[in-house]
Amino acid sequence: MKELALFLLTLALALTSYRLLRGPSLPDRVLGLEMVGFGFMGLALVYALLTRQVFFVDVATVLALVSFLATIAFARFIERSRE
Repeated sequence: MKELALFLLTLALALTSYRLLRGPSLPDRVLGLEMVGFGFMGLALVYALLTRQVFFVDVATVLALVSFLATIAFARFIERSRE
């Protein structure tokens, strides 16, 4: 079951990467980048379950924090560029 979760997360990352690279607008690309961050966070959590290594839970937490901060930074950038 965990292997299926890894496969589905990898597939979702591949599809999201397409949106990130081909997004028609900057907000679409920012959303794609955030989804890639959360995809890697999910991969780290599933890998932590598979290997029983708590370190990867910490990695997932840091990824979530960085993804959140990057989203705020991009939102401010987009807001300022529209003024």
